[in-house]
Amino acid sequence: ENRPIPEPGPNEVLLRMHSVGICGSDVHYWQHGRIGDFVVKDPMVLGHEASGTVVKVGPGVTHLKPGDRVAIEPGVPREVDEFCKTGRYNLSPTIFFCATPPDDGNLCHYYKHSASYCYKLPDNVTFEEGALIEPLSVGIHACKRAGVTLGSKVFVSGSGPIGLVNVIVAKMMGAAAVVVTDLSATRLQKAKEVGADFTVQVKNETPKEVASKVESVLGCMPEITVECTGVQTCIQTGIYATRSGGTLVLVGLGPEMVTVPIVNAAVREVDIRGIFRYCNTWPVAIALLASKRINIKPLVTHRFPLERALEAFETTKRGEGVKVMLKCDPTDQGP
Repeated sequence: ENRPIPEPGPNEVLLRMHSVGICGSDVHYWQHGRIGDFVVKDPMVLGHEASGTVVKVGPGVTHLKPGDRVAIEPGVPREVDEFCKTGRYNLSPTIFFCATPPDDGNLCHYYKHSASYCYKLPDNVTFEEGALIEPLSVGIHACKRAGVTLGSKVFVSGSGPIGLVNVIVAKMMGAAAVVVTDLSATRLQKAKEVGADFTVQVKNETPKEVASKVESVLGCMPEITVECTGVQTCIQTGIYATRSGGTLVLVGLGPEMVTVPIVNAAVREVDIRGIFRYCNTWPVAIALLASKRINIKPLVTHRFPLERALEAFETTKRGEGVKVMLKCDPTDQGP
């Protein structure tokens, strides 16, 4: 639908959108109208993995000017609460977040956003890489919470976009070996392409059997497991697979209630940690991309103009490719 072009207020910028990636959560809202407690009650614009060009700045904006290419961090705190003061603003209960009801996302031609949460892209970083910083940030935040460091042995469960960014980041942070599991052989092939050392295709094994396969390919139990599916059996596998004294980070979100072997984790001192999105990751990601220390370009497998958004969403829903990118600028459909 056509809407008026918004006017940037104080400390805001108006952006001409360029590239917006489709996330599993976007598809979930489209199909089911809710994720957990976040329920779509009114029409909502989707899209939160995004980049664009500044076309207008509001009063008080000094670090950006028209023509600047930026990556957008979709979560903006509405108040300086205890979480903001301690640097964990992602946990602020009143945070604005693109495409989380009732907040509109940025899958449109023009979009306004807080200038502080728009990060200037260096000339050698493309718009698509800028849009991919959002999923990449999940990997950075998860691997930090997991404590990945030099020589870590890491098990990544799930080889979708979020599993893949965790592989890339874990290797960047010094992991000596990364093993990835998935049902899909083609997705595991992609994991190999982005740096996974070992892959295990799961068929119909029990969680304990998968855990033992992970141990046998690694040559030891991993100190760190990053669970990116949210599937109950995969969380169970994650607990069984993680070395005693190790850490399991839950990234994928599934049903509210899951049955897990919690006593197994407790008596072996396996720390179970959650993550909620990310915080303080955009500068890190931009530095990594600008220095060419990581390559996330292979994640983009499909591109559609904004006018063919429905087709793009259906492609994502069918699980084709890895990352589907929508191109919002009719005059520039390049990466």
